[in-house]
Order: sequence, then structure tokens, then C-alpha cells
Amino acid sequence: MIVPRPIGWISSINHDGAFNLAPYSFFNAIASTPVCIIAFSSEGRKDSVAFIEETREFVWNMPTYALRDAMNASSAPLPRGTSEFAHAGLTPAPSTIVKAPRVAESPCALECRLIEIVTLNDVEGQQINNFLVLGQVVGVHIDDAYINDGRIDTAAMQPIARCGYADYAVVDTLFSIARPRGAGGDVTTSGVR
Repeated sequence: MIVPRPIGWISSINHDGAFNLAPYSFFNAIASTPVCIIAFSSEGRKDSVAFIEETREFVWNMPTYALRDAMNASSAPLPRGTSEFAHAGLTPAPSTIVKAPRVAESPCALECRLIEIVTLNDVEGQQINNFLVLGQVVGVHIDDAYINDGRIDTAAMQPIARCGYADYAVVDTLFSIARPRGAGGDVTTSGVR
């Protein structure tokens, strides 16, 4: 019922130089100032978590409608050491700051350094097999074709989101609503929003 959920299409690398790429539907940005922090949760200790724990870095790649089949293919349970990039027909592109590659075909990517990995507990304090990964954004890649008048044209990128089951949604239409005074937005010189 919590839909649509943005997809954390996470690429990572281990100490031996092996790449991993996997989509996570428990993902979001959780802070924007003073630094941007993103988070995803893995149900089970998958390669993404293991690789990120080793190298302390990863990249979020935007999955789009055009990349929907490749994103889905990257979720296949492949044997360790098999490249999800190759399996999905994607190109690993070098990042600028971190060693983990980004998806060259994606219109934007966020390079991240690991803040922490939290093993989640239930209300009785018992550990569950879920791992929350928190990363600070240290680098940003945006295809210039999607920047208009200094703003990102999100609808033109057509990002996809998870809606549960095998259902997804595409963002292709935007609308604006002015927020009530004091509910956020620009801060005035007096410090009052």
C-alpha cells in the first residue's frame, strides 16, 4: 500500500574488483541538508550489502521506463561473480569519486560513501534479516539533455517506481502545488519560512 516507491538501483564493487548491480524497492532520500543522505534496505544479506561493507561506497542509478527490462534483469539471482551488468546488457561507467561503477545508460546517478549499515530489529528487539544501508552523496551525474533552465526535467527521464507485486509506475507528468507559508521552501532573510 505504500506506493509508488522509488527504486534504489544500486551498483557496488568489492575488494577484488567484482561489480554488483541490483534494484531495491525499499529506497529513498532521507536528508537533503547539510548533506544529502540516501538509504536502502536489503531483505537478506545480499552481495550489495557485502560489497558495500567491504569498500564503503556505492552508486544509486535512476531506473527509467526505457531501462525497465534491464533493471528487472539485474534482479536475477545470479551466481556470485557473474556480472549483472553483462546479464542485463548494461555498460559499467567509471564514477568520478568512488570506485563503484555507475550504469552508463542511466540519465543520472549519485555516488555515495557509506555512513553505516544497520541490522534491523523487531519490536521485541530480535534481529531480523534486513539491513538498512545509509550513504552520503559525494558525487552527482546528470545527463545535460534533461536539464532545462537550470532545473532537472524529471518527467522527461521517465523514472519508474515500484507499486508492489509485479506492478510499476512511470513518472511522466508533473504538477505543482505551492506549500503553505511556514511549511518549507525558501527561508527569508529574517529566518522565518
